[in-house]
Order: sequence, then C-alpha cells, then structure tokens
Amino acid sequence: MHLRDSEERIDHSLGAVERFVEVAAERGVDEIGFTEHVYYFEQTRGLWDREYMLERCVHDLDRYVGAVSEAKGRGLPVKLGLEVDYVVGRERELVDLLAPYPWDYLLGSVHYVDGFPVDQEPGLVEKLGPHEAWRRYFVWLRNAARSGLFDSLAHPDLAKHHGPRPDTETVRWLHEETADAIEAAGICIEVSSAGLHKPVGELYPDPPLLEACHARGVPITLASDAHVPQNVARDLDHAVALARGAGYETVTVFDRRERRQEPLG
Repeated sequence: MHLRDSEERIDHSLGAVERFVEVAAERGVDEIGFTEHVYYFEQTRGLWDREYMLERCVHDLDRYVGAVSEAKGRGLPVKLGLEVDYVVGRERELVDLLAPYPWDYLLGSVHYVDGFPVDQEPGLVEKLGPHEAWRRYFVWLRNAARSGLFDSLAHPDLAKHHGPRPDTETVRWLHEETADAIEAAGICIEVSSAGLHKPVGELYPDPPLLEACHARGVPITLASDAHVPQNVARDLDHAVALARGAGYETVTVFDRRERRQEPLG
C-alpha cells in the first residue's frame, strides 16, 4: 500500500498511517504493510532517467520511514516496506541507498522495460507487439528476482495490464521459466487484487503462473495495492480465493526481512 490521504495526495505522516490502520481493522485485516514507490523520494533521484519518475522524487525518505517506524513503536500493526523499481545496472546503488533503513520487506517491480512503460498507454505492448513485449518484460522480472534485492515480486505479470497477449504456448513457457527463476531466487510472489481495477480486469498473477509457483514451493504475499485508505483490502477475498485455488494455505509475513508463514485468511 502507498501512504496517501483520502484524495491520493502524498501524506507520509503518523496520522495517515492511523487512517489506514483504522480501515484495516474495520475489514478484519490484522496487519498491513506500507510500500511507497521508491521514485517518490528525493534521495533516489540519481537512479532515474525517466521524466515520469524524476518529476515525482521530491519527498523525504526519512520522513516516510520515520512515520511508519513511529507507528510501529506505538504498537500499531504495520510493517515498513518499499516498492522498488528494478533498474538494470543500478543494483549496487540501490543496495547502498536502502541499506541504512530498517525495512521489514522490499517489493520488486518492473514498470519500465528498455525505456518503454509497461502499464501506461501507449507503452511496451504498443511499441513492440505482444510477443516481444511479454518476452522482454519477463526477462526483466526474472532478472529482478535474481538480483537478490527483493523479498517479493509485486504484480508479477504486469505485462497483461492492457492490450493483446502472445499465444497460449508462449505465455505458458514464460510462466514456467519465471516460476523457475523465482524458486531459484528464494523469494515470494505477490497475489494482488489491484488488477481487478485496471484495464485487464483480472487479479495478478494469472492462475497458471501462480500454480507453477506453488508447484515449486514459492511462498506468497497478499496485496490490495491501496493508494488511499478507503481501498485497504479492497477485493482481498478474491486474492485469497485465487491463492487457495492454486493450492496455497499460508501467507508470508515479514519482520526486518525475516519471514514466517501464517494461515491464509
């Protein structure tokens, strides 16, 4: 989730954390984690070359970390995370930049591939066609998994956000290769309800990808990708149902990047 106010304005404050916690409690969610986009912070400006990111990195990472950490210190059921865009060749810079902070977990995501946006229109699919777009996206996702930077992969088949898909056999092989890479990396895959509110109108990831991950023993995290308090746990029951359908019985919970399994709600 992304720490904003009810109008989706950046609000990295204790009060904002409390509003998310209140909604979570009302909806029966025991614990929530905040994963603001890494490119909103001025400390990360040197990592980016895309205007979309550069115009957004004006906020203070220390303020964000401080707000969530203070909430944790007061006993609120929250975890400190960050959604980190994977950028080829910037792995060491990311490690050095993020190392001083007490993260509970880091989500890895791929929003740009070879300079093309994945979830904006026109984007990767329009520029390269579905077959090449999906191939490149999953190459980047597998590299993100192998990087050792992340604890879980966010919306792991974001390439389906909009537009046409490759043929069924191509998609199957991409899923199998990606599940292999995630297993080898020893990280989690996210099951997210966010896609229900995107052009694709589907959960992330596709059932065959999730089933391939389950067959390899890959653990999961759950997400609603809420950008406002009122969307906390939105359609999370659908994400839980998808996970159960793939064979999962537990969900991963993190504390200072150490993980444990809890029964799937």
